[in-house]
Amino acid sequence: MNLPAALQRLASPRRNAQGIQGTHGTHDAPARSRAGLIFAIVIVMWGVNWPVSKALLAHVSPWWSTAFRSTVGMITLFIICAATRRLVLPKRGDLPVILSVGLLHMTVFSLLVAISLQYVSAGRSAVLAYTTPLWVMPAARLWLGEALTPRRLVGIAFGLLGIAVMFNPLAFNWHDRNAVFGNALVLASAFVWAIAIVHMRAHRWVNGPFELSPWQLLLASVILCTLAAIFDGAPRIAGLAGFAGLMTYGGIVGGGIAYWLAGVVTRQLPAGVTSLGLLGVPVVGTLASALLLRESLGLDVWLALALIVGGIALGTVSKPAPAKPAATSCRTDTAA
Repeated sequence: MNLPAALQRLASPRRNAQGIQGTHGTHDAPARSRAGLIFAIVIVMWGVNWPVSKALLAHVSPWWSTAFRSTVGMITLFIICAATRRLVLPKRGDLPVILSVGLLHMTVFSLLVAISLQYVSAGRSAVLAYTTPLWVMPAARLWLGEALTPRRLVGIAFGLLGIAVMFNPLAFNWHDRNAVFGNALVLASAFVWAIAIVHMRAHRWVNGPFELSPWQLLLASVILCTLAAIFDGAPRIAGLAGFAGLMTYGGIVGGGIAYWLAGVVTRQLPAGVTSLGLLGVPVVGTLASALLLRESLGLDVWLALALIVGGIALGTVSKPAPAKPAATSCRTDTAA
């Protein structure tokens, strides 16, 4: 399998005139411009994945929707890793992070979100699921000893205010058990994702996150298919053509390809840029859900989205460090 030449060049490690790999000087401006464009496409891909995931539930149960998307994404990533010569056997030192990400993020998070989408709009789910960084900050303080700076505390406060706006009695029906259950599942998925992220921060990587992703998805796919067979029986698909189209997007485009492209471009962009850029995913998800699914989203959702995204941006994006003299700078900026 041969990948497009432009993507092959972008995926290749960048070297400067002295042969130093991965630096982000001015000579890398064209590559970073391409990376920025592709990263914007990735944000749209992931954002559109939310209404696609919701639409899939009209064709198949949430159990099998999650299992199928995981399996298709896993196959896609194995093919991409093989084509880009990044397919590696996991080392013993990476087994803990394969288990934590494969179980917590790719299995539990994905399944909780899929089940919640039966009761919650895709746009609202996208906003709540991306509260994850708000929970990462205190968890990282507890388990990793990271400082809860005033900036982070203010960011958390903004995010919590956004959540309060979404659940205020004037906008949310607390007597609707399905709505309460569905929203609780999304928030639970955000907590689970946060635990996986904290463990990833603490892990000492042998291979990179992208090289391990197909193995994490393999673990998740086996578990999800087993759970689906146990709790939901044989898959029952309604409307095969529509299902195939949505699954192609959800598993291949918004799954494997988007994850690969994200891994490629984040090696070309500063961490602050990628952190801010990823906050565009719930924004795109909310807009795409309103456009594609005709979801009616009230002022409370948009206000909450602004508060949550603003709070996360304030709390997670560091102030730029003072520039170092070019002659002595040999730092490699990477974001995984």
